[in-house]
Amino acid sequence: MSSTAITPAPVPLGRRIKRFMADRPLIPLIILLVILVVILQLLRPGIVNERWIANTIKFAIPLAILAGCQTMTMLTGGIDLSVGTVATMSAFIMATQVVNQDPAVAFLLAMMPAVLIGLVNGIGVGVFRVHPLIMTLGTSLIGTGCLQVYQRTVIASGAKIPDFLAWLGTGVTWGFPNALLLYVPLAGLIVFTLARTGFGRLLYAVGDNERATRLSGVRYWQVITALYITSSVLAGITGLLYIGLIKAPSLSLAEPLVLPSVAAAVIGGTSIFGGRGGYTGTIVGALILTVLTTLLTILQMPEGARRILFGLIVLFVTAAYLRIVEDK
Repeated sequence: MSSTAITPAPVPLGRRIKRFMADRPLIPLIILLVILVVILQLLRPGIVNERWIANTIKFAIPLAILAGCQTMTMLTGGIDLSVGTVATMSAFIMATQVVNQDPAVAFLLAMMPAVLIGLVNGIGVGVFRVHPLIMTLGTSLIGTGCLQVYQRTVIASGAKIPDFLAWLGTGVTWGFPNALLLYVPLAGLIVFTLARTGFGRLLYAVGDNERATRLSGVRYWQVITALYITSSVLAGITGLLYIGLIKAPSLSLAEPLVLPSVAAAVIGGTSIFGGRGGYTGTIVGALILTVLTTLLTILQMPEGARRILFGLIVLFVTAAYLRIVEDK
């Protein structure tokens, strides 16, 4: 009795490419980053040098930290639109309080609104079940109003950028931005938390199946409250770093980074529907957007067109990832 082996049908090339991108999302991201750098070099020969790399990293770091906030909240199916306001409040309070206060006291005062807004966001989303988009948008508007009231009380005292924040934001040592001294440990902590800790696993579990997580005994509100406090604290740290880079406190300092931070997380492979993604891809996504911003500046594209482009990127990448997941 003879048996005939059944030869499996060949997998189409398009399906194999999609599967490859789904299994190794960092590779296409790095390829895209290299392509953008090459295009930049072709448009402006000689621009890609040691100084340009250092400046690119300087501006990518604040975006990458805020994108880390979005990555963690998006893993649970949420989003944090208050990070720009929190970063702006921390930066503005630090710059105005350090005029008359000890830097350590000014730092504590600057971080207090971050912790408070994070706590309110966590309670609103985790306890009262307000949608994260609505909750964080509401606290963002409230925070902006409070900051405007606060500005009137300190308008006569002026503002000052602490020397150590200027050194951290703009300084370069042996060709490496000083901001890496803060960012590398911070990024390592985020990656470790998501990959190796119980809290990180809970974030994925909540985003993947909230009901099953609740039935397994997890206290959902505690996880969400801790998440949004962490997100706001990271946003506050970003504001302090960013004001050291920009050196010009304003009432809208970090607001332009909110949409790009969402885009960086989405480009990095984090699903806006929760349960899938990671911070490593988000870092590359932040670098891609920073290089893209430089490219658009060279092409003299206005700010409004850049925002439209970032919005289209979010829509396109989200649709692409949904298609990959469906076909996988």
